[in-house]
Amino acid sequence: MLRPSLAVTAVLLAATTAAGAQTIHYDVRFPNAAHHETEITLTLTDLPPAPVALHMSRSSPGRYALHEFAKNVYALRAVDGAGRAVAVTRPDPYQWDVPAHDGTITVTYTLFADRSDGTYAQVDETHAHLNMPAAFLWAEGLDTLPISVTFHPPDASGWKVATQLLPAGRPFTFTAPNLQYFMDSPTELSAFTLREWPFTHNGRDQVIRLAVHHAGTEAEVDAYAAWARRVVSQAVAVFGEPPAFDDGTYTFIADYLPWASGDGMEHRNSTILTSSRSLHDAAPGLIGTVAHEFFHAWNVERIRPRSLEPFDFERVNMSGELWLAEGFTSYYDGLILMRAGIRDLDGFAQDVAETLNGLVLSPGRRFHSPVEMSQLAPFVDAATAVDPTNQANTFISYYTWGAAIGLGLDLTLRTRFGTDLDAFMRLLWQRYGKTEHAYTLTDVQRALADVSRDSTFAADFFTRYIRGRELIDYESLLASAGLLLRPVAPERAFLGLVNLDYGAEGATIASATRIGSPLYDAGLDRGDIIASIGGRALRGDADWQAIKAAHHPGDTVAVEFVSHGMRRTARLTLAADPRLELVSFEAAGRALTPAMRTLRSAWLDAR
Repeated sequence: MLRPSLAVTAVLLAATTAAGAQTIHYDVRFPNAAHHETEITLTLTDLPPAPVALHMSRSSPGRYALHEFAKNVYALRAVDGAGRAVAVTRPDPYQWDVPAHDGTITVTYTLFADRSDGTYAQVDETHAHLNMPAAFLWAEGLDTLPISVTFHPPDASGWKVATQLLPAGRPFTFTAPNLQYFMDSPTELSAFTLREWPFTHNGRDQVIRLAVHHAGTEAEVDAYAAWARRVVSQAVAVFGEPPAFDDGTYTFIADYLPWASGDGMEHRNSTILTSSRSLHDAAPGLIGTVAHEFFHAWNVERIRPRSLEPFDFERVNMSGELWLAEGFTSYYDGLILMRAGIRDLDGFAQDVAETLNGLVLSPGRRFHSPVEMSQLAPFVDAATAVDPTNQANTFISYYTWGAAIGLGLDLTLRTRFGTDLDAFMRLLWQRYGKTEHAYTLTDVQRALADVSRDSTFAADFFTRYIRGRELIDYESLLASAGLLLRPVAPERAFLGLVNLDYGAEGATIASATRIGSPLYDAGLDRGDIIASIGGRALRGDADWQAIKAAHHPGDTVAVEFVSHGMRRTARLTLAADPRLELVSFEAAGRALTPAMRTLRSAWLDAR
């Protein structure tokens, strides 16, 4: 999001407030936190004599689907500057209109909030977790005005505030230069544990803050903060410099609580990290989200596609560049953990194999390219629907496909052009991130041509792998770094990747069968009940495994099943297990050449 200089807007905020011009202020209180309610008051002053439209957002920065936040707003009332009630109408579910007023409007409403993640809000006796679009009404036409907010924590709560909002010099009061910044500024109020550390680059001093709301120990936070410092260092090394964070700070806001929902969400100078798991149980997994979201401080927050500018809070925000914005970030989160010494080679290889299996085993490439998969984000990015979809066959996550493209491009640049993906990301940073000039798909292709010094290669790469649906030759590229990509068990029989629910009648298929799998080709699909395969009844997972063990790829057996109340029999031909694994040449008993060792070191070692 393109925003004016905060140094300038801070001066403007003070000047306009002093002059009595229009102001926007929120007060946030928690009179009924035990029941997940908060009371929010919005005061608008010095308004012109015209109707005012108040909106509740339907989308949230970093998310691409619609979210009907207005459903949790109630008990709304409004008064004018003299405290007189004013009429409020509601032309649609997410808008409230005030037709007449005296220049001041004070609107108070109750918000129900009980989901702690990267999109919604949660209020209880332990904390207030506020993603702004899920919590705050805003006034149409006042987008560019500065905003102030004052939080009123419950008495004796011990709550502090973690946010990228700017301190206003008064306890619990913060400011934002405009609506875009305010809505992009999630805020946590709780008795969190804080760790912070300074870092200096080119004479600029900045601070990284880690605010952790959890039920664990101080020692666990210390160890996690040490990992986070290494992650930050390796991410900065990719781009050669950190962003110039507004107000000189970047804040990780973490809720690791049993009642939180797992998520991570990037913002301009902060990130939300949530999980129902604890640091004690899951720190090695949680740190991957730290790496992913911090990389976003460059890639998508500042290196930003034009398709997301400006962010629209009232509709979906579709982009064809999420394979780069999200996918390349997913590639780098594992790479950064490897370079930081948090993940070892075996763990990194397992992560890569999981990514490649997600791509290679999916039929989705028959239907959409990475650009087109990115454009489907409004239907999959925490989107909700009650009707079933066929996405198991038609969709590949732009996170997964983009990460695989990042891997393939990195190794291609290293083996063919004497450069790497780090250089490509630094070029994007210098051209589009540092300048905050939004890019197009054509701009990205041009950058690839420049970093490879081969415009023909760049055009071909985009035609085949970005706008097209072809697969990069991962096997040979990974072999150049002494990593062997191979089937896990090609001799093992395979029926399909499905979820099964076992019962007295047999195994109910609980997920869509995938195009090209034995079950799909035999005519079975979600909801069908498999009674037997090859004459063996199917009552539990032991039967499922025994059936596969008793047969070989290419065997044809009878399958008895019930579909829509009808008992049927079909012929089913078992396939070879297509799943892949990635292992080092050393582990596979192959020789690692000096060239392989050099490439692997240049790729995976710490910067």
